[in-house]
Amino acid sequence: MSLDDRNHVLTPSQLNTLARDLLEGAFPLIWVEAELGNVSKPASGHLYFTLKDSRAQVRCAMFKPKSTWLKFQPREGLRVLARGRVTLYEARGEYQMVLDHMEEAGEGALRRAFEELKAKLEAEGLFDDARKRPLPAFAARIGVITSPSGAAVRDVLSVLARRFPLVEADVLPVQVQGATAAAQITLMLQRADASNRYDVLVLARGGGSLEDLWAFNDERLARAIAACAVPVVSAVGHETDFSLADFAADVRAPTPSVAAELLVPGRDDLERRLRALAARLQNLQAQHLRQRMQRADRAALRLNALRPRARLDLLHRRQAESIRRLAAAWQQRLDRERAHLRHADAILRAAHPQRRIARLRERLASLSNRPQACIARKLGNDAQRLRALARSLEAVSPLATVARGYAIVQHDDGRIVRSVLDAAPGDRLEARVSDGTLRVKVEPQKQPM
Repeated sequence: MSLDDRNHVLTPSQLNTLARDLLEGAFPLIWVEAELGNVSKPASGHLYFTLKDSRAQVRCAMFKPKSTWLKFQPREGLRVLARGRVTLYEARGEYQMVLDHMEEAGEGALRRAFEELKAKLEAEGLFDDARKRPLPAFAARIGVITSPSGAAVRDVLSVLARRFPLVEADVLPVQVQGATAAAQITLMLQRADASNRYDVLVLARGGGSLEDLWAFNDERLARAIAACAVPVVSAVGHETDFSLADFAADVRAPTPSVAAELLVPGRDDLERRLRALAARLQNLQAQHLRQRMQRADRAALRLNALRPRARLDLLHRRQAESIRRLAAAWQQRLDRERAHLRHADAILRAAHPQRRIARLRERLASLSNRPQACIARKLGNDAQRLRALARSLEAVSPLATVARGYAIVQHDDGRIVRSVLDAAPGDRLEARVSDGTLRVKVEPQKQPM
């Protein structure tokens, strides 16, 4: 080694620092899609694991608090999409990645596709509030596009029946998940719109992951909703779930139940409206009758001053006839409105909460035995698991070894004799065998002859 070479000798720390600077300067923030392995999360809250494929792996770290912000539970074998920087852990000289973001690979790809399509349709004005139509004040017929066996359709029909039994609701069955679901929903929406049968259409589905709700992120479906002549309400997923159908629809409801509440009035609201309309009708009729009577009186005064008595009598008769006809018409209309009120009252009484309470009590009675069965099943599983643990403990118990003919030798103070060097001649020991304890004394070792 020359003198110049010796002047450039590096320590391991210096070499690792140079290597770290070189790695961090050469690589920008990068994305890696791979499978998780060797996942470890110590008490510090940091997350350590490897990203691997079929040919290689790289060590990774995700420090707190970023590791606590993950929206999923990292586990062995899960495929993820990770973002971070390449560096080197100087203390061990290990090449690794330090991550600042990580998401499930499948959902991440769907999320990017969702955002790209949303931006495209939004730029075209498909989601503008100016083009959206208001919901009808009283919908006589509602089309519910959903799965006929899901919880969403039961929620919608239950709320409609409870709040406004007069409304007609047709369930238009489609698949709401799977490869063909988007095409089915789009076709059913177009057919329902072309039928001119419905006042409003509802797209309904229960909650789920982004992949489960993907049928409602279809571009053709979003365009069909925007082109629909009938107002469309989107009730897809839970309150925190959003789809392209929500943005394209005229109204977005957080849940299917809320959608049903938006479309029909409640019983109390309807009663107040009917009472207000009846009072307004009576006031208008009374005002109209007073105006007619005043006009008749003024006409009678003019005729009395300008016409002969015969003409005046004729006009009096006509006035009396007009008053009679007006009163009859007013009474007829009043009777008709009262009949409408009685009919509405009968319908509201039929939908009384007491009836619903009775149905719920029947359902509660049918469900009352389920907790006992679940508890019995849980106790059985726990007992089976306890027996398995007992067998495992018995297999590794020192008492099992003693039962096979071995002995545990101890001093009086409890110390175990593991070697001949642990006991001296004259020591008194206890030998524990399977059925009791023996007192033994250590004899000096006989010298060979």
